[in-house]
Amino acid sequence: MTPRTRTRALLLRASVVAAATFCGTTVQAQAATAAAATATAAGAAGTEAAASTLSLRQVYEAAWARQPEALALQARRDAVRAQQSAAKAWTPEPAALELSNKTDRLGNNQGAREVEVGIAVPLWLPGERGRSAALADAEGAAIESRATAAQLRVAATVRDAWWQWQRARIEVGTARDQLENTRLIAADVARRAKAGDLARADQHQADGAVASAEAAVAQAEAGLAAARQHLRALAGAAPALSGAGDTLAEPDPGAAATELEAHAALQELKDRATVADRTVALTATQSRANPELMLATTRDRGARGEASQQTITLAIRIPFGAGPRFDARGANARAEATEVQAQLALERERLTAEREAARVRVEASRTQLAAAERRAQLARESRGFFDKSFRLGETDLPTRLRIEAEAAEADRQAARTRIELSAAISAWRQALGLLPQ
Repeated sequence: MTPRTRTRALLLRASVVAAATFCGTTVQAQAATAAAATATAAGAAGTEAAASTLSLRQVYEAAWARQPEALALQARRDAVRAQQSAAKAWTPEPAALELSNKTDRLGNNQGAREVEVGIAVPLWLPGERGRSAALADAEGAAIESRATAAQLRVAATVRDAWWQWQRARIEVGTARDQLENTRLIAADVARRAKAGDLARADQHQADGAVASAEAAVAQAEAGLAAARQHLRALAGAAPALSGAGDTLAEPDPGAAATELEAHAALQELKDRATVADRTVALTATQSRANPELMLATTRDRGARGEASQQTITLAIRIPFGAGPRFDARGANARAEATEVQAQLALERERLTAEREAARVRVEASRTQLAAAERRAQLARESRGFFDKSFRLGETDLPTRLRIEAEAAEADRQAARTRIELSAAISAWRQALGLLPQ
């Protein structure tokens, strides 16, 4: 073998090895890409499956966990506990250390010197400590009732978004059913028009009904997407667009109706009123600044060479009382108490009316559901009659399309009435102050 031939063989062998290596790398990269795509699809499917299992209670809990009131609740509880501890302390404010040093070094410099060390202790005003503790306890209860009332307000928002989403689901389902039925009619019309049994005008009319049904489906799906995004904005997650399962209504609260005075909104206002009343009582006690008790020791000498003398000082500092600042605090506290009491009376009347209206709405929804289901059943039977008559040529196409539209509307009305009954029960629970279940 000549050197030239040997070189050519070596180059050919190196090319084969490089090509094999490149192919193996490519196959590995493709396998890794396929595995990553499979994992991504599996993760998306898992996320979608997890989203599809969301219930009304889970959406509410997720929405509440995102609320500012929930995030700040623990800090507010810590603040109340600190206030309660402060009310139980021996002094209203921490004690103060006083130090002073007097000397004539910058004057005649005869060696005079005086050093004073003392402690000043603020004192509670008569009745101030007990009323401060009572106010701290009232504010602790107000924190909890405020959080409960905030939960109920979040529940109202979530319930409204949830049932809007359920209504949108019903609209999409009924619109798709109508589209499927109109397509079957259009296919039958096309077959019969091709055979010469029907005119082309009938086929155009059937195709127009299909187009109208397709537009209705698109509109319903847009409404469903908007409702779903509203839920996502509230809770950070939303049920899947498909496979969401059956709609579960909340339990009927008839047997578990709570007392009006136990409603979270009223309890919040009552606790606020208690805080305002105790603030008024405390403000009446704090008509002046806190007095101070001072204990000090003084060591001094008159001149250089003299013996130092030590004395003990016991003093009390009593500020003058009253004044515009204390009057303003008292007036503001009384105004707050009056305002809260008025709000409490108005809220009690509103909740009474809302409870009664919600109960009546539930009863009316039950009656409407019975009538709507009876109408849907009759419409379905009529559709079967006219479908058979149309296939036999005994009924014209406009009548068949009208019967189909009436049956679809009856099914839609029955489905919506079921949702409205569930929404009415949910609103009744909301008026009773019950959280989602």
